[in-house]
Formats: sequence, structure tokens, C-alpha cells
Amino acid sequence: MRPLAPETIAAPFARYSHGVEAPAGTRLVVTSGQLGLRADGTLAEDARGQADQCFANITAILAEAGMAPGDVIRINAFVTDRAYMQGYMAARDAWLADVAVPPASTLVIVSGFTRPEFKVEVEVTAAAA
Repeated sequence: MRPLAPETIAAPFARYSHGVEAPAGTRLVVTSGQLGLRADGTLAEDARGQADQCFANITAILAEAGMAPGDVIRINAFVTDRAYMQGYMAARDAWLADVAVPPASTLVIVSGFTRPEFKVEVEVTAAAA
């Protein structure tokens, strides 16, 4: 993966790349938005716990395709309150701690999800040979 960081625009203000180029011939995996639901249907109450579970779910999906966090080229994330941004970003940064090229990333504040207790949703696009 090659990070795209034009010198003509401001640097990213967190751990993400403005763009990521995947080499020709790579396989793509696109996940649905993952909520913080555990396999048993339970849910953490706080945004950080929900975000950690979102990334755990994504890790399992990527593993099924023979991929890992280092193959992610884009993250789209949604939180229901500005106050949840910090918990989400801490979970994202922990998940990407060993990733050399951080993916492109977007975080949006939304009015809600299908159930009021959901605070965070995350989807990714990954590419690998």
C-alpha cells in the first residue's frame, strides 16, 4: 500500500492517510457497517467498548478472507455524539498500532442507528494480493 500525502494540502490531524493506493491486481474486501455487538448479542455500554468490538468483528471478517488490519485501505466510522469521538479514535488507533501505512479514514456524527443503545458503527475496505 502507498500512502497519498500531497504537500499542497494540510497533513492529517490524526492517525490516518489522506489517501491510500492499492497495487494493481489486489483482491478487495468491503465490510458492512459493524456494530459493537458481541457474538452472544451483548453490547458494551460505552463508545470505546463498542468501537473495540466493531474492530474485533472486522478483524474476524478480514481473517476469513486471509487479511488483517494492515490490509485496510479505508475506514468509514459513525458515532451518534461528538462525545464518542475520543473513545472511537482510541479504539481505532489501538487497532492500527502495528500498521505501517494508516488507511484513509472518515468519521461522521449521525443522529442514530437502528437501536438507541448503539453508539458506534465502523465499516472498512481492504485490499491484498
